[in-house]
Amino acid sequence: METHAVERAGACQNIAMWLRWFPWRQVVSRFARSRRLVDPVAVLARLESLAQPVEVKEPLELMRAGIVFHARGLMNSATIQHNLDWVWPYWVERQYDPKDVSFVPRAFSLTHINLTHRNWTAIGVPGCDTIPIVDPRGLVTPFWDGWSLDAWVVDEEGSQLIPSRLDRVGQSLDLEDGVAVVTECVGDGMALASRAEVIMRERSPVCALVLSARSTRSGWLIVALRPYNPEGVSFVRTVERDGRGSGWRINDRHDVHFDPSPNRHVFSDYHAGDVLHRLLGPDDSRGADCRVGMATAAALFALKPGQASEVRVEVPLTGEDDGSRGAGRRRANGWKQALEGHCRLSVPDRRMVELYDTAVRSLVLHSPGEVYPGPYTYKRFWFRDCAFMLHAILCLGLERRVERVLDTFPQRQLRNGFFFSQETEWDSNGEALWIMSRFLQLTGRVPKLAWNTAIDRGAQWIIDKRLPAEGDAPHAGLLPPGFSAEHLGPSDYYYWDDFWAIGGLRAAAGMLTALGKSRRAAEVEDEAASLARSMDRSFELAARRLGRLAMPASPYRRLDAGAIGSLAGGYPLELQSPDDVRLRDTVEYLLEDCFVDGCFFQDMIHSGLNPYLTLHVAQVLLRAGDARALSLVHEVARRASPTGQWPEAIHPLTGGGCMGDGHHAWASAEWVLMMRALFVREAGGGLVLASGIPPEWLTQSESLSFGPTPTPHGAVSVRVEADGWRAGDPGEATRVRVSWEAEWRGDAPAIEVHLPGRAPVKARDGDRFVLVEPGDGT
Repeated sequence: METHAVERAGACQNIAMWLRWFPWRQVVSRFARSRRLVDPVAVLARLESLAQPVEVKEPLELMRAGIVFHARGLMNSATIQHNLDWVWPYWVERQYDPKDVSFVPRAFSLTHINLTHRNWTAIGVPGCDTIPIVDPRGLVTPFWDGWSLDAWVVDEEGSQLIPSRLDRVGQSLDLEDGVAVVTECVGDGMALASRAEVIMRERSPVCALVLSARSTRSGWLIVALRPYNPEGVSFVRTVERDGRGSGWRINDRHDVHFDPSPNRHVFSDYHAGDVLHRLLGPDDSRGADCRVGMATAAALFALKPGQASEVRVEVPLTGEDDGSRGAGRRRANGWKQALEGHCRLSVPDRRMVELYDTAVRSLVLHSPGEVYPGPYTYKRFWFRDCAFMLHAILCLGLERRVERVLDTFPQRQLRNGFFFSQETEWDSNGEALWIMSRFLQLTGRVPKLAWNTAIDRGAQWIIDKRLPAEGDAPHAGLLPPGFSAEHLGPSDYYYWDDFWAIGGLRAAAGMLTALGKSRRAAEVEDEAASLARSMDRSFELAARRLGRLAMPASPYRRLDAGAIGSLAGGYPLELQSPDDVRLRDTVEYLLEDCFVDGCFFQDMIHSGLNPYLTLHVAQVLLRAGDARALSLVHEVARRASPTGQWPEAIHPLTGGGCMGDGHHAWASAEWVLMMRALFVREAGGGLVLASGIPPEWLTQSESLSFGPTPTPHGAVSVRVEADGWRAGDPGEATRVRVSWEAEWRGDAPAIEVHLPGRAPVKARDGDRFVLVEPGDGT
């Protein structure tokens, strides 16, 4: 699978080179003018003038993703609004309803996109690259970008229980024996429950859907084939009964099995309309062949009045060219094996624990070999997302899972040293080198010889990429303009890239030293210091221009939401001290001007509330001992879906996803890292414990714990428990006991316990616990 990924990266580069050589601009311009159309090349040129000049006009990866995304939007536009009598996924039922807060007018929109309820939950097994998703109403999409299965109940009087059309359903995530999404709904004397999960059957992954239905009147439990998914239309050309008549064969490729066998099958094509309208009519056909690609089907199971009925639906996930074939062999003990020895959280706030446990499984699920920041929209590799996700997985103690991915990094590196996942991703080298270094720090290991060349080349690429430091330009000595973190805006000289470049150079210097290359390490460290000086000079010029110390996104930008990227120097890189005046002023600007209802609101591109970026702000505040960090953590928890997931961005009115993947694994990573920071932080060569523990967690009845989590000094587990209570108020702790168990690799580090609102306490050599008394923590 890793080899395929590298081959795909090489193919992208070849296509990009072909596009640069082919005179496509002249061809497109001539075609447009010949038909008296607006010249799209001239329009693009005008758009490019709004950004800083960049080596590559548009990253091929972004172009490809945008084309695919809006091609579906065109299909949605041509299909959905003319067939509103069909049953559509939840987002369509809401977004096309003029009485719903999610309603979006469509007058001049060429493409119709899910902008209000981009929420889904990934299900699967460790090591399997095929990751089905389930939408907020239980719609199951077994294959990436494919068709879906829905479940309805219809009684003899024609009453219908269709989850996507209901205002309320119950949905939860069951982690007892894997990852299962449970969806329940009731209405008009009918009830329907579904449980969707991936299981192993004969060493092969299977998407299993168990349905339970009941009706006070005679009726039917219906399993429906739908030619769409949570993004919109996904074509179904053919569907037919299998040889035994108890299942379906879809698009001559995928199978669906029913147990028991259906009492009836009904099929329909686009011109005949949705199968919903043909359920009770005669149908002796064996399938449907729809040239439009909108075939639908229904398997009907009879319901007797007042009696519950259960149906099992299975979709084998083998046969996909996505690495799933070997999944059974890689996961001999499944989730138990994948999570063995992982870091655990125990606190009185059950929702916090649920979110943590869910995030842990999300990270395992999205790292089957490659690392994906999402199961659908973002099911591809980026070094940026990978670095954050691997860091969280590493802090969970899942060392081997991280090492396996890091071993593929040299294969992803071009000959010039560029760690390539997307063109103009100037932050990728810093991120790759940083996470490689963090792996070595937290495991106590030395660099592998196989990483040697990649480390040196990666550092040299950053050095070569820097602009000349001479001159008066605010960008002198920085990296060139690029797209990098696309949510920051058009191409520019982003400080985000420069912070990561410094972090990467310092990481490389440390690894080169460990490899015995002290002279080369000193050269790389000098380059890091030189780049830091260029950044300081650029920040000084920006401060004069803006009249305050806050760091904008780039030397030429005013302060806006893009400044979120400039926090990288504080988190996660910790290049700036917690009380750095520029860092603090940037946070204050963001809190004052860029927060909506307690969450960071990204105006550019995302146009939504960002849970993962809100936690970046919380991390910076926590390092500075600012109690506002905890309110941000609670707000992000409140924004999680019923299944404990976050989309990349949240619609401020609907509360549903409005941008990116509906199950954002980077957000899962940030939640894990945030929970760790509440208990354990690395600072000044030592450890700070319990600095983020909310006072309301300190109750008489329950202790708090986190661990074991790796640190540069060894793995540590932390326990916090109340040791005394104020007279007459057993809910308010007076004295708190903080203890730790560790496997230090050498001498014990300096340890400071700093509970919020209480004075810090430094542990003495040999201490295994400290008692923290009430006191002024200012």
